[in-house]
Amino acid sequence: MYNKDTVSGPSFSIYNRLFRLIWQIAASLFFAYTPKQLHGWRSFLLRLFGAKVGRGVHVYPKVKIWAPWNLQLEDQCGIANGVILYSQGKIIIGKRAVVSQGAHLCTGTHDYTDPGFPLVTKPIRVGDFAWVAAEAFVHPGVTIGEGCVIGARSVVTKDMPPWMVCSGHPCRPIKGRVEEELKQKRFLEPVS
Repeated sequence: MYNKDTVSGPSFSIYNRLFRLIWQIAASLFFAYTPKQLHGWRSFLLRLFGAKVGRGVHVYPKVKIWAPWNLQLEDQCGIANGVILYSQGKIIIGKRAVVSQGAHLCTGTHDYTDPGFPLVTKPIRVGDFAWVAAEAFVHPGVTIGEGCVIGARSVVTKDMPPWMVCSGHPCRPIKGRVEEELKQKRFLEPVS
């Protein structure tokens, strides 16, 4: 349970803060400076800290992860260097989805209408085959639909529809991404 008055104390329990400290030390020593090719090792380390990690996942060494136990990474998704997964709440990255360099997925905010300024967390979901392009910012509680493309440096404040190219500040659907064309290019073959 979160502290309802963040002015007088921390939002998270001592247990949560201690576990995050252990994660930060482990990430500094065994994650952040590993060779790029060691995706299996980094997946193992994330699983060790409670993440649900599918097969063939590519998490690069310079990804910053707040709490791995709040991550679910589906088969063959890719998380590029410089991504921030601010996982105070749950983050789910779908099958074959890509989160590009410098993107920031933020599940936490504060209730500014309450004098205690309490922490509020809401999950983020990135659908299968979606792409969050470089330096995009995704707000708490957002779902990015299957096959959706989020343009570089977009600010995503609400749910984005499946199979659309979306961009801007705030992010809006721009045009369709044709699912049939992708199937013909063999991007949507079943994951074995």
